[in-house]
Amino acid sequence: MTQRGSKVPKDAVHHPLFARFYAKMSVSADLKGGIAAYRAELLEGLSGRVIEIGAGNGLNFAHYPATVSEVVALEPERTLRKLAAEAALRAEVPVDVVPGAAEAMPVKSEGFDAAVASLVLCTVRDLPRALSEIRRVLRPGGELRFFEHGIAERRGLATTQRVLDRTVWPLLFGGCHTARDTVAAIEEAGFELGAHRRFRVPNGGPQLPTSPCILGVARRPQDTDR
Repeated sequence: MTQRGSKVPKDAVHHPLFARFYAKMSVSADLKGGIAAYRAELLEGLSGRVIEIGAGNGLNFAHYPATVSEVVALEPERTLRKLAAEAALRAEVPVDVVPGAAEAMPVKSEGFDAAVASLVLCTVRDLPRALSEIRRVLRPGGELRFFEHGIAERRGLATTQRVLDRTVWPLLFGGCHTARDTVAAIEEAGFELGAHRRFRVPNGGPQLPTSPCILGVARRPQDTDR
């Protein structure tokens, strides 16, 4: 067992202006854009100890089922972490909000039954390292539940995404990258990809750089390799 919190400063991520924008935008998207329903689908059937990576302002907390015994929610951005802590007080399951980055989680290996990544893998600085850490903290056979946006299948939009990622988008939107192939990265990290589906958000609306989304599950294989 190892613990990796000492190498990461408390505020490893600092985007106060974006955090305030995201806090308002995400609440509106949940209420008016149907995102809350995707959150509920993402978390359905979870049980045991769960680690949530990049909890943001804690909008997932209300959707955890009663079969979850504990949620450890990592959030590196101070403004969002404060909002998440407030949301944790309203949750129906125990939620502990702590500072921490996905690339070096301050928790022990193989300590969780499931991990949740919800609209966050686009922003991590080192995606392969973050996925390696997720695999480390999951028990063998543990689940990774993911709801992310990524590279579009349509060539024109995919080209736009790549251009934006190399120019202004990450600067304006808290380090977000719209052109990552998250599913491929999950498989390359050694996870077994399970059921998943692709869709657009908002459904039937304009093709925005963050419109192509995927929701699904992957598992850490039943082995002892890190």
